[in-house]
Amino acid sequence: MTSGAPTPTYPARPRRSRLRTFLPLGIAAWLVLEIWLLTVVADAVGGLTVFLLLLAGIVLGSVVIKRAGRRAFQALNEAMQRGGTPSSGGGNGLMMLGGLLIMLPGLISDAVGLLLLIPPVQKALSGYAERTFDRKLREAGSGSLGDAFQQARIHRPDGKVVQGEVIRDEPGDAPQEPRPPLMG
Repeated sequence: MTSGAPTPTYPARPRRSRLRTFLPLGIAAWLVLEIWLLTVVADAVGGLTVFLLLLAGIVLGSVVIKRAGRRAFQALNEAMQRGGTPSSGGGNGLMMLGGLLIMLPGLISDAVGLLLLIPPVQKALSGYAERTFDRKLREAGSGSLGDAFQQARIHRPDGKVVQGEVIRDEPGDAPQEPRPPLMG
C-alpha cells in the first residue's frame, strides 16, 4: 500500500578516490613489514641492539628536524629583512620529513628518511613536486576562491540541494548606526 508520498531519491554517492581506497591498505602493509623486519633483525643481532638502533633513530631524527627548522627560520628572517619572501626552501621541508621518518620506529622508515637527507634526492623530489603542483594548478582552470563561495551548495538531511549566493553589504551602503556595547 502506498501513501502517495514520493520516495526520496538520493543522489548516487561519489566514487571513492584511489588514494582513499589504497592508503589505509598501504599503511597497514607498511606497518606489518616494519614489525616483521624488526623481529628478523632482533633474532639476528639481539633485542638490545635493535632497541639501541631505534633509540639512535629518535635522537638523530630530532637533531635533523631541529637543524632543518633552524635553517628555515634563518631563511625566513633573512627574507623578511630584505622585504620579500624566501625564494627557495632549500630542502628544509624534505629534511624535516626525513627526520620525522628517522624518528619513527622501523628500519624501512629509517632508510627512506636517510635517503631524503641526500641533497641530490632532495633536489630531484622537490623538482618533481613543483612540476606536479604546477600541472595540477593549470588543470584546475581559472576562478577564484570567491567564486567557490558564491556557488556554495547546502546539503539538507533529506538529500535536497539548496543553491545559495553570498551577498555582502558594503560599509558605504547603509547609514552608520552606533552599535550597542558588547558587555553590559
